[in-house]
Amino acid sequence: MPEQENVQTATLEARATLRYARISSRKVKIVADLIRGKKVDEALAIVKFTPKASSEIIEKLLKSAIANAENNHGMNRGNLIVSEIYANQGPTLKRIRPAAKGSAVRIRKRTSHITIVLKEKED
Repeated sequence: MPEQENVQTATLEARATLRYARISSRKVKIVADLIRGKKVDEALAIVKFTPKASSEIIEKLLKSAIANAENNHGMNRGNLIVSEIYANQGPTLKRIRPAAKGSAVRIRKRTSHITIVLKEKED
């Protein structure tokens, strides 16, 4: 009985990463959930008209991922979808603010690492 080989087609993926973005990953995830699984043109439209602080950051990162797909991998923009987008927590900047009765309160300025992965949709 001849052995069958599992032949997997290598699906190309283009990614763009922004590290140490000065915004909480919790705020980024709200907009990220809106565009996950969408076509890139639709995702750009959603991000452009979403009134959130992270929309501007994600829009710029999405455009970078599209440029990476077209220029580095030769992918067709019309077939691209946002297969993955995630925001992980980065290091927290700790600051101190004076408070009542001579005490101090710690302020946590959170950062995040945002990654977008694009893949070509198979027809």
